[in-house]
Amino acid sequence: MEKKELLKIVKEDGWALDDAENKFKKDKDIVLAAVTQNGTALEYADKSLKKDKKIVIAAIKSDADALEFADASLKKDKEIVMMAVKAKGMPLQYADASLKKDKEIVLTAVRLNGTALEYADNSLKKDRQIVLEAVKTNGNALDYMDKSFKKDREITLSAVKSVGRSLEYVDASFKKDKEIVLEAVKQAGDDALEFADKSLRKDKDIVKASKQK
Repeated sequence: MEKKELLKIVKEDGWALDDAENKFKKDKDIVLAAVTQNGTALEYADKSLKKDKKIVIAAIKSDADALEFADASLKKDKEIVMMAVKAKGMPLQYADASLKKDKEIVLTAVRLNGTALEYADNSLKKDRQIVLEAVKTNGNALDYMDKSFKKDREITLSAVKSVGRSLEYVDASFKKDKEIVLEAVKQAGDDALEFADKSLRKDKDIVKASKQK
């Protein structure tokens, strides 16, 4: 196959790079076209091009998960990683450990997807601002925060407002808290009610809210 023909193919289907001859996996034009069409086609590029910043940026612009296939040196590059987490949050998992300790990077990630907190450095799982932002976007982030926040009412309330079912993970004392349980059932109905303390499962306001969901 000639370069011109392959170029046309990868512009339509980036993953076609997987079946290309090795010489084409080292060809910057071919790889750039492939990752622009499908960012995760970066997986099939030659190692030398996984270190190429222009190629990796193009891949991340197409699909932020392409960060997984970038060279380790670029997973330490704050500009690259920030671009990826700004797009969808979860690519934080592919960042170098040094950037999982970076508050700006982690805050950006959890504001897009709270469960990205799972991949933050432990030191930032103890950061109240980060935890609060995480649970606001996805209450399930409660599962990944430092246990010292288990009895933090504001964090718990924010979590159940976001994902009612996260009532499952809250401290037992909050499962008896009418305001918290009410917010949870408003969001998730019976799916949250099952995790409330027995004393509140027949409360008329809570039962009414669960039926309205």
